[in-house]
Amino acid sequence: NWERINWWKNLMAIDKKFIDQFINVTSRAALNASYLIGMKDKIAADQAAVDSMRSLLNKIDMTGQVVIGEGKLDEAPLLYTGEILGTKNGPSFDIAVDPVEGTNFVANNLPGGITVLAIGEKGNLFNAPETYMNKIATGSHIPKGAIDIDFTVEKNIKTYSELSSKKNSDITVCILNRPRHQKIIDKLKDLNVNIKLITDGDVLGALYVSDPKYKVDMYIGIGGG
Repeated sequence: NWERINWWKNLMAIDKKFIDQFINVTSRAALNASYLIGMKDKIAADQAAVDSMRSLLNKIDMTGQVVIGEGKLDEAPLLYTGEILGTKNGPSFDIAVDPVEGTNFVANNLPGGITVLAIGEKGNLFNAPETYMNKIATGSHIPKGAIDIDFTVEKNIKTYSELSSKKNSDITVCILNRPRHQKIIDKLKDLNVNIKLITDGDVLGALYVSDPKYKVDMYIGIGGG
């Protein structure tokens, strides 16, 4: 019931030797947190992943700055926003990290816990800690720009239906089950669209659109940057 997903920014610009090391970072963090599955202690599970991730990142020949992390320095002594990681010998990277997204899932032995690491060349990851943002995601089979965060829900569903040759009743939208999303949920119901409600983890929710096996066509919502 443990999933590990590596999400990369500017993948082609980063040497493969670093990609392999970053994969190892997320793999080890997921493994360390997995020992706490079902133990009802989400803080301990998160800390296990944090400790592992920070230790391994500090061994990589890079200068990596956390642009989105566990919080401010006074709130998160490790992997805090602004922290510099690596040996300081090598290229400069921006790092966005969530050692365990879905800590409640891990603590309660439920599927959906992932460890997230996004890497970009310096200046290529948006610095948006502690910021809530509108979000929308769909699969790569939809042309760039066809679906837009500034369009209405109705327009985006209509466009998706036309481009995918799917009826509204065959379209599934994933969204966090939050009061702030009630108007969106009501509109999706009016449009006769299937709704996949999730309790936590909007990174994984957005990534559902990347593989047909999850049967999710679109992710919509408001969540942390």
